[in-house]
Amino acid sequence: MKKCISILILILTIIACSTTSQNIASTDAASNSNKKINDTVRIANDSLEYEVIIIDNGFSSWLASRAYPRNYHSLEYLENKNNLYITEWNSRVLQPQRYSPDLYEMSINYRPDIHYGYEVNYLIYNYMIYFQNTYKQKLWGYVPSR
Repeated sequence: MKKCISILILILTIIACSTTSQNIASTDAASNSNKKINDTVRIANDSLEYEVIIIDNGFSSWLASRAYPRNYHSLEYLENKNNLYITEWNSRVLQPQRYSPDLYEMSINYRPDIHYGYEVNYLIYNYMIYFQNTYKQKLWGYVPSR
């Protein structure tokens, strides 16, 4: 788990460093001999200036089965929620004596002045909802229990 959160945070930091506004999302679903779903979600733009990979057991199936569909929320809503969630996340990173450093290892450099696009914000938002529900955390305000 600690490794998965580290990877997520590192990848989200890479997103925040980019300044591009065109984004394409794709889900890498490779099947092995047991036909299991790969829990890797990849987000990238056309010119590959950044790439985000979210690896967390169960996130792909949760996203497919429980998340609100794309375009349910507006881009502005997702950006606002992500900013609030990530601000609280970063606050918890700075308080390892109060919050588990296994969950909050590194800060996320999400910049509200950068237009990441709908797909990136949609996947980050849904990962934050998944994280809060799965690990019984409440980052900010109402958390849908979907």
